[in-house]
Amino acid sequence: MFGFNYYTPTKVVFGKGTESRVAELIREFGGKKVLIHYGGGSVMRSGLLKRVTDSLEAADIPYVTLGGAVPNPHLGLVYEGIELCRRENVDFLLAVGGGSAIDSAKAIGYGVTNEGDVWDFYDYKRKAAACLPLGVILTIAATGSEMSDSSVITKEEGLVKRGYSSDYGRPRFAIMNPELTMTLPDYQTACGCTDIMMHTMERYFTNGGNMEITDAIAEGLLRTVMKNAEILVKDPKNYDARAEIMWAGSLSHNGLTGCGNDGGDWMTHKLEHELGGLYDVAHGAGLAAVWGSWARYVMADCLPRFRRFAVNVMGVEPAGSDTETALKGIEALEAFFRRINMPTNLRELGVSATDEDLRLMAHKCAVGVNGAMGSAKLLREEDMLKIFQASR
Repeated sequence: MFGFNYYTPTKVVFGKGTESRVAELIREFGGKKVLIHYGGGSVMRSGLLKRVTDSLEAADIPYVTLGGAVPNPHLGLVYEGIELCRRENVDFLLAVGGGSAIDSAKAIGYGVTNEGDVWDFYDYKRKAAACLPLGVILTIAATGSEMSDSSVITKEEGLVKRGYSSDYGRPRFAIMNPELTMTLPDYQTACGCTDIMMHTMERYFTNGGNMEITDAIAEGLLRTVMKNAEILVKDPKNYDARAEIMWAGSLSHNGLTGCGNDGGDWMTHKLEHELGGLYDVAHGAGLAAVWGSWARYVMADCLPRFRRFAVNVMGVEPAGSDTETALKGIEALEAFFRRINMPTNLRELGVSATDEDLRLMAHKCAVGVNGAMGSAKLLREEDMLKIFQASR
């Protein structure tokens, strides 16, 4: 195992009706004027945005609003938010929604508090020295951004999707009411479950350091998400299943499931970022579409982990060689994805990628990771291309 730092400063307020405490929490963390940042019309149609603004008005907390955050959130809206915050002297950000609104709010926070172009951070040219304080009302269990240090933004010019991580961007509080996720389409719920699992598996399939307790937490989290994802396919209003998945989403990406290893592999995410940037696909679905091809490509270089996953997570009975057992684990996870109506290749994702598209994505991915990346197996541009080709 390796030494590690574990830092999770976010205050979590979990349960039914907890959004009613938003003004109290903003006051607790020093907010005097708030930007409420959200996505599309769902927070308005559900009445959530009105409840939030009513709460702030009752507490005499002034606010401005900025909607329009979309899946694969856009840099253009981030720039708009930065200008709005500076013009209105905003000192606190409140993201109402899922990972897109939260990631966009983090980028706005970096842009307000640091000089220069905020994209420099996502382009790995500079590191942020501050971020506006941020709170979250979570409506989608998926990205774990409500407790994580990371955010992902898409630059419209060139369709470049990049992530940036900094402890400055960790939210001060996260309000999590599982009832708020009940209006999600089934597809988005399944995408969220997939993303949660991927955040855990990126840290699990490594060749650098492991801890038994970390593995046990990760394996239990994966089994829990799979069990409850299948419950929600049949019973989308099941509160307990949604609560299990919502909390798993936070634990999957706040660093807990990576304690003691080398930080994780993350190449499935990097590959999907190029899919999302070029085709604007749902993040969780894109991850599911490339994971099997990635897994088969790297498995021989990380065989003990894939065998353990097959047995401890997917319930495969060891039979034959370790390679045969590991392959059965990969096949079992792909079967699970199909049961929750997730794709397992680009065709099922609805993407008809040309050879030129695949080469472009592989090249952009290689540039984004400075040439090579991966813990299960170090991947270079030619490897990335082969995985994209296998995923068609």
